[in-house]
Amino acid sequence: MSTINLKGMGVALITPFKKDKSVDFDALGRLVDYQADGGVDYLIALGTTAETPTLTRDERTEIVRFIVERNNNRLPLIVGVGGNNTAEIVHELKVSYFSNIAGVLSVTPYYNKPSQEGLFQHYRALSEVSPRPIILYNVPGRTGVNMEAETTLRLARSCTNIVAIKEASGKIEQIRQIIADRPEGFSVISGDDGMAFDLIKAGGEGVISVLGNALPGEFSEMVHHALAGNFEAAETENKRFTETIRLLFKDGNPAGVKCMLSEMGYIENELRLPLVAAGDETKQQIIEELKRLKVQITASR
Repeated sequence: MSTINLKGMGVALITPFKKDKSVDFDALGRLVDYQADGGVDYLIALGTTAETPTLTRDERTEIVRFIVERNNNRLPLIVGVGGNNTAEIVHELKVSYFSNIAGVLSVTPYYNKPSQEGLFQHYRALSEVSPRPIILYNVPGRTGVNMEAETTLRLARSCTNIVAIKEASGKIEQIRQIIADRPEGFSVISGDDGMAFDLIKAGGEGVISVLGNALPGEFSEMVHHALAGNFEAAETENKRFTETIRLLFKDGNPAGVKCMLSEMGYIENELRLPLVAAGDETKQQIIEELKRLKVQITASR
């Protein structure tokens, strides 16, 4: 297994856009600095929260290069490389920019609905060419297919550079089975902010978070308390964010967290179609939630 350290809180970075829908690199730079100063353990670029399907190949390359430069090795950086055409992803892994990249996050193929054997063969093909350790990403609510525990464990045992899974199936018994039977060094990470505490308590390594974009210090404190075994303190902190997390996903991700970051003055509240900004009712509820959490609200940029 690789020595990549995935313990703690990773943040799935959003992609800020300007009003003309171009990538807002100034805002992205502010956000990277905010994470690095906020107690986050690692960053993820080009994940679901980044609206990656709406980015061109050139934009994706430019975003990764920008984050690498701005981050300046302050935090490990994971890059999303996934899709539903195995041959295309294999090619991308061969030719993409991986300087100062710690690992690859790769979602299960969506729309095709492969069998468990198809999932295994897909990831094995990626593992044979990837220049960096691979984190599996199981999110059946988005992909239409659940990677079962047996498949995850088979990959973990047979592909030495598959080092972790981001589990967002919502199936706690499946997650417990992976934790119980995994090989040494294989990390199990929550892909759901709302399940992060329970997964860590069950023996997992942490979370790849959406909420961390807006509240890196506050949410990472909960994660670190839980990892240290301070479950009472962690549970108290976790309960503070129950409503926050609900609102973040009420109108879809990343609409909620972009609304929140806009109210905090970090970004414009812009998404690319087919996604749209959070509705007025949700926006007002997010503003009230920020007030409850005593987060400073500034005029949107």
